Amino acid sequence: MPTCLKQSALPGLTPSYRGKVRDVYELPGERLLIVATDRLSAFDVILPDPIPGKGEVLTQISNFWFARTAHLMPNHLTGTPVASVLPQGTDVALYANRAVVTRKLRPVPVEAIARGYLIGSGWKDYQASGNLCGIALPAGLRQAEQLPEPIFTPSTKAASGEHDENIGFDRVVAAIGGKLAEQVREATLAIYRFAAAHAAERGIIIADTKLEFGTDEDGRLYVMDEMLTPDSSRFWPADAYRVGTSPPSYDKQFVRDYLETLDWDKRAPGPELPVEVIEGTAARYAEALRRLADITLD
Repeated sequence: MPTCLKQSALPGLTPSYRGKVRDVYELPGERLLIVATDRLSAFDVILPDPIPGKGEVLTQISNFWFARTAHLMPNHLTGTPVASVLPQGTDVALYANRAVVTRKLRPVPVEAIARGYLIGSGWKDYQASGNLCGIALPAGLRQAEQLPEPIFTPSTKAASGEHDENIGFDRVVAAIGGKLAEQVREATLAIYRFAAAHAAERGIIIADTKLEFGTDEDGRLYVMDEMLTPDSSRFWPADAYRVGTSPPSYDKQFVRDYLETLDWDKRAPGPELPVEVIEGTAARYAEALRRLADITLD
């Protein structure tokens, strides 16, 4: 059975930050210990029920992609074994597959999103305006249709409980400067194209993905946090893909679809999930890891 961890607790270490999914601890030498818990957020709200094994899947699939894309963009991993930094007496097995030791970077305050297909908030924006983040798109596109080419559609980084907002590239330039904005856009699209080609060979369409970036003290750019996971991407089985409908997926769209059936205003606190949704979500995450990276967590 996979491990289950809703919130980390490491004797002698105090987390400097608890995010929607990850708990972050400061380590000596400008390093961080990042623990991916089994918390699940949807519509930017942390739900009360964890998904057993989810943090392990997120970490292992991220590590797979970090290794495969290192030629495109350096990443935050240091290679330091997790067991070597855990406090004495910690259950190493609980953290071995869900934690990493990383560089301490300055986060770029933008959600870097690449879209290859018209779905989610992008589909809603297109229906309303014919544009997406200020980018004009051809008329007559349908839901889930492939775009003529992948596009960079950034958003704000919302605080916990708030909602991200799609923004134009000009606002990214205003926030972080033109040179860094161009680097982030180019890296996001390069990583997306590379990953989409790999996934296509495995029978999976990556409709879109969200990346996080940070800079070191010299201003060098790194990709960080997570990469191409079921939390940050839409993974569609190619054999079930149909234009004009929201395809089935190996990601948390399964949870979003369930939540959309409820009378819930998408504000905290989030509703409890039934067992079948928890188990169905866990199975979809595990299948994404198996199909994309040939990794099975037992």
